[in-house]
Amino acid sequence: MVSIEGRFTEASSLKIGIVAARFNDLITSKLLSGCIDCLTRHGIDTSESSSQLDIAWVPGSFELPLVSQTMAKSGRYQVLITLGAVIRGDTPHFEVVINESSKGIASVSRETGVPIIFGVLTTDTMQQALERAGVKNNLGWNYALQAIEMGSLMKALK
Repeated sequence: MVSIEGRFTEASSLKIGIVAARFNDLITSKLLSGCIDCLTRHGIDTSESSSQLDIAWVPGSFELPLVSQTMAKSGRYQVLITLGAVIRGDTPHFEVVINESSKGIASVSRETGVPIIFGVLTTDTMQQALERAGVKNNLGWNYALQAIEMGSLMKALK
């Protein structure tokens, strides 16, 4: 039996793209900071002149799938991370945005073979989002770690 796993020590050869939503940027900017911190600590060059990391900003979480698709199809990235925050309001808009965003991102990943980490928070309140973006724990770090693992795993499988 062969056991294949992604390795966190092999991050320095990965080219990673991040697609971040500006809507609720109080949250997404904190998630992005957590991502960048994790990537830096695992050997990814996150400097302004980096050839290992690109960040694309979109208006909101609904637009994440389209830009993820464009980046995945470019062939330049081994893994993508999507960052967004959708907070429930008084209308059904929450369900529409998160359903289309999650289905779209999953579809792009399956169609292109590029792993896309789903880093879109779905919360009932702003406080819950803040807790997940740094007050108690920054899930951005976790999303970056998942990206490193999946990028390494996909490389090992080829």
